[in-house]
Amino acid sequence: MTELPELARALFDGPHHVTVATIDADGQPQLSVVWATTDGADVLFSTIKGRRKYANLTRDPRASALVFAAANPYSYAEVRGTVTIEDDPSAALIKSLALKYTGSEFGNRPHEQRVIVRIRPDRVVCYDD
Repeated sequence: MTELPELARALFDGPHHVTVATIDADGQPQLSVVWATTDGADVLFSTIKGRRKYANLTRDPRASALVFAAANPYSYAEVRGTVTIEDDPSAALIKSLALKYTGSEFGNRPHEQRVIVRIRPDRVVCYDD
């Protein structure tokens, strides 16, 4: 496991949108824009069972996440690693991310089966211009 440098942690913990890459069944990359945060050295985001990224990650747990500062897109961090997925029946992560990104509470959606995706970094690349 690789530790997150200070720049990576600041970017992932800030209200910056994150692009997550997973691998489709045919081997092609699939990208999704998500809200994210860190927990120790890991990058976390929320998704729903049934979404393409969920299906991709349960089949192949490799992922990459890229974040950059909107005010300076040449200040960025990329994390590549392996994911673990855990159920989030109370939607705790998406609720905290909604407050971080929008300042509002996340609406109750009991029909959604939320999960927490945890990317454990194998490689981290940062650049700050």
